[in-house]
Amino acid sequence: MVTSGKVLSDLRKSALTAGISLIIMALAAFFSYGYVHESLLVQGDARATLQNIISQNMLFKAEIFGWIIILICDIVVAWSFYIFLKPMNRNLSLLGAWLRLTYATILGIAIMNLMFVLLLSNNTVDLSLLTTEQLQVQVMLYLKAFDSIWSIGLIVFGGHLLIVGWVALKSGSVPKLISILLLIAATGYIVIHLCNTILPQDHWIITILEFVFTVPMIVGELGFGLWLLFRGGKVIAKA
Repeated sequence: MVTSGKVLSDLRKSALTAGISLIIMALAAFFSYGYVHESLLVQGDARATLQNIISQNMLFKAEIFGWIIILICDIVVAWSFYIFLKPMNRNLSLLGAWLRLTYATILGIAIMNLMFVLLLSNNTVDLSLLTTEQLQVQVMLYLKAFDSIWSIGLIVFGGHLLIVGWVALKSGSVPKLISILLLIAATGYIVIHLCNTILPQDHWIITILEFVFTVPMIVGELGFGLWLLFRGGKVIAKA
């Protein structure tokens, strides 16, 4: 189809916005989850985890700030993807946007659990009313709630990514390799986090799935983000 200059301009703006937001989100996720969360949380050791959070309180606050940045970027990306994909398939792009906003809402609920951990580790009045063991149990409970709620949200996120990948594949403008990787990544998110929710005790299954899907998940999302940043909206899409 023939696409007007104004529509191309709008597509380019939405692609740039989405691409920049995805890059910022990836950096924030690497810092907040890949670095801080993984270093502060000691699996199976509540005492060491609590000591890490108290002794590195500013770092834990930085993690929470990173998650808030991710949350904001998710909302921006939901809008940007809708604008960018709307000319290709209005109904699916709208559904995809709502799924991502639903995921962002679930992520916001998960982040609240980190805020509760911060309050427990900071509030000396509450600390004086609790034994050390009680405090450790509460902190680990909130950290577990964060992981569990976020994991449920990532199932919804997988549904969003499935729609984005499908629309991108049918668009004729997004490279097919990126579209296929998005579809594989979407499948990975859904399968991994369904297993994490339904079969949390079977760690070996989740480990295998993560090994299989991690590369497509990273390359697909980052690849799409970079394509949007440098090429998105410059190519006329097919109807």
